[in-house]
Amino acid sequence: IVARSPAMREVLEMAVRVAQSSATVLIEGETGVGKEIVAQAIHAMSRRKGEFVPVNCGAIAPDLLESEFFGHVRGAYTGAHESRRGLFLHADRGTVFLDEITEMPLELQAKLLRTLEDRSVRPVGADREHRVDVRVIAATNRSVAEAVEQGRFRGDLYYRLNVLTFRIPPLRERPEDIVELAQHFSEALAAVHGVTPVPFDAAELERLQRYPWPGNVRELRNVIERAVLLGRLPSQCCESPQGGEVQVERTGYPTDWSMDAVERDHMLRVLAAHHGNKSAAARSLGISRKTLERKLVHWRGRDGAQAVA
Repeated sequence: IVARSPAMREVLEMAVRVAQSSATVLIEGETGVGKEIVAQAIHAMSRRKGEFVPVNCGAIAPDLLESEFFGHVRGAYTGAHESRRGLFLHADRGTVFLDEITEMPLELQAKLLRTLEDRSVRPVGADREHRVDVRVIAATNRSVAEAVEQGRFRGDLYYRLNVLTFRIPPLRERPEDIVELAQHFSEALAAVHGVTPVPFDAAELERLQRYPWPGNVRELRNVIERAVLLGRLPSQCCESPQGGEVQVERTGYPTDWSMDAVERDHMLRVLAAHHGNKSAAARSLGISRKTLERKLVHWRGRDGAQAVA
């Protein structure tokens, strides 16, 4: 974890402190800030001998989630020709990382809460439970508290997850980390591709620090990987499709804004900076166009047809 900025040094120090406990952890932050990296660091510094098992709650079909999480026995449902261990049994004595936790259906939230409280799982179709020793680290790019208020997330599960909370600041709020991250990615990715790390001159480093990185660390990594493969920082780096640098206003959001409101405002700013080009905006944000469109539909349905373009 690159932690030159005070905010990230605080995150790292907190990760070191909580690694030795078995308490659940909730990590909040925009898309691409490195929530999974922090979760991996907590697991690596812990005494847990089992695996680190990541799962994106928004990437699994709702009707398959229970089987994915808890497993199933042969014949539990049509197509279940063999028994299958779920993610929690696979991660026994390890850590399960639940990304996009607010995308989990309410029915499964109840079963997750029971697993956390009883430390046991029952595979689909099974007649008995299995004890598990699993630490859960959940992450979200939205406000869980707001999801609770809207009835989309169980309050009891939120309080069970919210024992220790990390907030990972976006890259635009910690520009002092950008140079060190760029150099780290240059060396690491050069080793992966078997090439020489690409050097950056003062003007290029200034350009990297001036750009607001709407896709956060994920976007920066992608840019540096292109630079490593090309042997230089691309001349069109940090530019809009129409040419010139993309200018996304660096906004200090009010402290009473929810995570969902911050994400909505920031994504709309990025979309406007790219003149409504959803593909370009999604690339800048470090997400797929499908994910961007899904979020726009969500906000349009919540705020009204005129609120979101």
